[in-house]
Amino acid sequence: MADCPMLKFPPSDVLKRFHMTALQSAAIEPTPHLAARHVERSSLTSTQRSAMYELLCDHFEGVTRAVFETDLAEKDWVVLLEDATARLRGFSTFCMYTEQTPEGSPTTIVYSGDTIVDRSAWGTPTLPRSWIHAVYKVHATHFPGTKLFWLLITSGFRTYRFLPVFWRSFYPRFDEPTPAETQNWLQQIATNRFGQTYNPATGIVRLPSPQRLRGELRVVPIEKQADPHVAFFIASNPGHVDGDELVCLADLSREHLTPAGRRMVYGPAARKEA
Repeated sequence: MADCPMLKFPPSDVLKRFHMTALQSAAIEPTPHLAARHVERSSLTSTQRSAMYELLCDHFEGVTRAVFETDLAEKDWVVLLEDATARLRGFSTFCMYTEQTPEGSPTTIVYSGDTIVDRSAWGTPTLPRSWIHAVYKVHATHFPGTKLFWLLITSGFRTYRFLPVFWRSFYPRFDEPTPAETQNWLQQIATNRFGQTYNPATGIVRLPSPQRLRGELRVVPIEKQADPHVAFFIASNPGHVDGDELVCLADLSREHLTPAGRRMVYGPAARKEA
């Protein structure tokens, strides 16, 4: 998943730069009147696909139309962020499928693809909120009664910070070793999904055609390096500047939502202590 300057949604600055790539805003005011919706990938028009590709090229090096189309073809759903003129300001793609646990239980996996928010739209939580709602809706409609996990690969610390902002249960993390059972299952899922591009010893996926953030977007600000989540990500993925992707797994059960996650799902009236 491309790094997403994702998201400012109190209490975390991760929400300020969602690019679920999230980038760092300087003097760009957020675009007003943004709306997000999720659609089936097969319903996208050629104009929409081209706009999505152009957004990626604006923020990443190493993007080709062929790789973009290949990644998109593997996804079933697209969340579109649009302004009042219907101009595309961001998007996120995902697919959902069943993976058997080592014990043989069917579990649903949501796997994220390309995600980006245009710089003019930094500062809005509209896309991540819509992504969460879309994932829960697709899960309830097509995979009812199964547990839901998020398979995320990321080359950016801002995207990794998305995990602790919204969910309590995810791995790998700085404050708790990954349980052996979870580690084995994570490796099973990643091997099945990424094949030889995944190194189980390091937990890293090295794609044949990696996408790298442009210029200053690769730099981890000094003040962010003090964040233990960010420091852990950098130590775990030293090749992130070259597009190496850290494989992560999060339990998306609603009982694992953080207070910020609950506000995204249930609105601002959600209990802060939940």
